[in-house]
Amino acid sequence: MRLYTKSLALVALVAALSACTTTDEIIIDKKGVDMARYEQDLAECRSYSEEVRTGEKVAKGAASGAVVGGLIGAITGDAGKAAGVGAVGGGARGANEGAQDEVRVVKNCLRGRGYKVLN
Repeated sequence: MRLYTKSLALVALVAALSACTTTDEIIIDKKGVDMARYEQDLAECRSYSEEVRTGEKVAKGAASGAVVGGLIGAITGDAGKAAGVGAVGGGARGANEGAQDEVRVVKNCLRGRGYKVLN
């Protein structure tokens, strides 16, 4: 149980870190852009990205990873450890998926407002 708790803490940390930096790397063509207006639009678009349920994706990924890891561990003889490893891997996958969805929402929002998103 201790390993499982540590695994979930690690998954939460990965999710928190990925959520903090996901939309910071968006690059737009700044030619002719009012940067004050862009900053306002970017803030509004980022607020929409908060509707992505990253936490749920992390939890679902961790749970499914724990199940798969536990099944593999049952075969190899260490179900607890394998479930913990599976939870971490599944949670990290869920965090990554959520972060990608958040970036996609912001980019689509900016494109919808007329910005040329370059990346």
